[in-house]
Amino acid sequence: MTGLVTRTGQVGPAPFASLPGRFDGYGVVVTGGARGIGEVTARRFAAEGAAVLIADIDAESAEATSASIRAAGGRALAAACDVADRATVDAVIGQAADAFGTLDVLVNNAYACSYHQEDFAAESDEDWYRDLDVSLVGAMRCARAALPHLRAAPGRRGAIVNIGSVNGMSYFGNHAYSAAKAGLVSLTRSLAIRGASDGVRCNLVVPGTVRTPAWSGREAQVDAAACAYPLGRVGEAVDIAAAITFLASRDAAWITGATLPVDGGILVANPAFTDLLAEAGE
Repeated sequence: MTGLVTRTGQVGPAPFASLPGRFDGYGVVVTGGARGIGEVTARRFAAEGAAVLIADIDAESAEATSASIRAAGGRALAAACDVADRATVDAVIGQAADAFGTLDVLVNNAYACSYHQEDFAAESDEDWYRDLDVSLVGAMRCARAALPHLRAAPGRRGAIVNIGSVNGMSYFGNHAYSAAKAGLVSLTRSLAIRGASDGVRCNLVVPGTVRTPAWSGREAQVDAAACAYPLGRVGEAVDIAAAITFLASRDAAWITGATLPVDGGILVANPAFTDLLAEAGE
């Protein structure tokens, strides 16, 4: 089975084949959808029949990705969107609902991640504000704008999929980013309850290390991380897109408020501890 090739040339193993028609008639918004996990997720939704709006602060890249999807026969639009700005978020969500005639799925993928500082005390308030405002409050802004449309989705099929990180579940550095991603766990549960009476589900996908353009120039670090993963490799964007589309689909119709690690087993592994025991036993 071949992998999914992105606009930027990335390819990865396809965990299972796309299911053409699974999202026929759906309108989908993917924030941070111009590249990486967001791009591959948008492509998968489009391949399975959805109309997709790619919302990204990088308008040029968002348009390039949406044009590529259209060239492949899919339905896609692009919109410049800073999730830290409420007016822009409200406008983009409204644009998607108007253009598609429905909004059924929101994927909160946009994030900010400040440079890791070993000295916690050296981190600035500005870095913390930015990471929290984009990664956590930004997801809230998008959900707040989308909920009226998701509640009106036919067949009680409205769904929000938030994208967290293993950083929000255990210590991997990047303190502000990690705190924001941990906050998404609680936000997901809150949204799951608030939307449940109208059939709107909300779930969280928790990726481990994923090979995306965010690691450009640090490929050696990504390769070195593979040995820490019980499954023997880092993730690819298609691994995460598969989980996102599952949770957004009717296949997950009785799943809400869940946190799903898609992490190669890293959260259940402790290689440093086991290596220490092994060395002590020699």
